[in-house]
Amino acid sequence: MSLRHAVLGLLAERPASGYDLLKTFQTSLANVWPATQSQLYGELTRLADAGLLAVSAEGPRGRKEYAITDAGREELRHWLLNTEPVTRRRSDMLLRVFLLGTVPKERALDHLRMLADRFEQLYGELRALDDSVPWDQSDLTAYGRVTLEWGLRFMNMQREWATWAAEQIAAAEAEEAEQQG
Repeated sequence: MSLRHAVLGLLAERPASGYDLLKTFQTSLANVWPATQSQLYGELTRLADAGLLAVSAEGPRGRKEYAITDAGREELRHWLLNTEPVTRRRSDMLLRVFLLGTVPKERALDHLRMLADRFEQLYGELRALDDSVPWDQSDLTAYGRVTLEWGLRFMNMQREWATWAAEQIAAAEAEEAEQQG
């Protein structure tokens, strides 16, 4: 996925300003595709230059509202329906876990417990987001809710896994100590 397609998809729902889009990214796409203000505004300029967006209204202080063009809708449809989704096989987190055998077991356990705590925190943040969103019957809301549920389940699974992994290492360490003792 790219920021380009996220912006096109949001604007396919309704025209919006960069500020409006940034708020939507912060509340709806944060667990899927986060974006900073500078990334978003730069992408809006590139999309407009490519003819995929048009400025549909201008307001005070240079505020611009963008709308998707027919070419933008076609680009979005092509990406949604005709390109293979990119699945990442690399994980910095799992590489670190794989190499934890190179540090003392106590530090490895601390790291795994820290991961469990972090995933619990992220789960709580997503739960709070779920509780704060005024869900309605729009397509953006319906699919946003489905996406948020994926994030909730994924964070919960990662927390459970990190807790289980810490228990496995702790049990191995206890068994090793018992054999030596």
